[in-house]
Amino acid sequence: MPYPEYICAPMRDELTSVGFQELKTPEDVDKSIPNSEGTVLLVMNSVCGCAAGTARPGVRLSLNSGKKPSKLMTVFAGQDLEATSQARKYTLPYPPSSPAIALFKDGKLVHFIERHHIEGRSAEMIAENLKMAFEEYC
Repeated sequence: MPYPEYICAPMRDELTSVGFQELKTPEDVDKSIPNSEGTVLLVMNSVCGCAAGTARPGVRLSLNSGKKPSKLMTVFAGQDLEATSQARKYTLPYPPSSPAIALFKDGKLVHFIERHHIEGRSAEMIAENLKMAFEEYC
C-alpha cells in the first residue's frame, strides 16, 4: 500500500518548491522522459532517512550551480507506484532504487546515482556529483 499523502506532502514540497514537476502517472513519465529535448533531472523521491538527510538537500544544493538541467521532474516511490515503475524502465540496466537521481539528455540516461551512492554521503557530496554531471551534459 502507498504511504499516506499527509506523510509525503512535505517531502514532495521540498522538490516542487524549487521547480520540480511531479510525474504521477505512467503517461506523465512517458510524455516527459523518452522524447525530451535537452536535459531532464529525475529524482525518485522517498520517505527514507537518506532521502531526507542527503538526497533532497543535495539535489537542491546542486541547482545553485552555473549549468542546470532544462527540466526538473520527480516521482515518489512508495506512493506514486505506477509512475515510479514506469520511470524505472528508463533507468535500466540499474536495479530499482529509491531514492535515486537520474539525468537524461535528449531522452537517454547519461548519469545515475543509486541509493547506495546516497547512503553515507553528505548533501554536499551529492551536490558536487550532480554539478559535475551538469557541467558535462547540460
